[in-house]
Amino acid sequence: MSSLTPHAPGTQAAKHRGQEDTSMGELLSTVTSDVQQLLHQEAELAKAEIREEAAKAGKAAGMFGGAGFAGYMVALLLTLAAMFGLANVMDLAWAALIVTALWAVIGLFLYRRGRAQMRTVSPKPEQTMETLKEDMRWARHPTG
Repeated sequence: MSSLTPHAPGTQAAKHRGQEDTSMGELLSTVTSDVQQLLHQEAELAKAEIREEAAKAGKAAGMFGGAGFAGYMVALLLTLAAMFGLANVMDLAWAALIVTALWAVIGLFLYRRGRAQMRTVSPKPEQTMETLKEDMRWARHPTG
């Protein structure tokens, strides 16, 4: 056997193959590391975006709260204005009773509408349950 045999130990081909294996291993390690770093950076970006959007949502919720309080104040002051306006033509106590009765009717109407709406709410996700049942049937008999 000559010393120029390509598979003999110590030849250029064996050395080159070793470098290829090392290079492939290093390359795979580098790619894996880069992918991990990229995924980590993407996760951090997603967290930052979520924090930013949550801050915006928090500010909007605060503004809705302020609007709700302002609406409450408007309703209260309109109630008082209606009560004192009616007091010009009748006793203040009767005016207060009429305005209170009006709010009671509004409250009852809203309660009934809310109760009717709540009765249409299903606590169980019907469509998802049906899809899961279909998936289970398919898993038991995948060709059927």
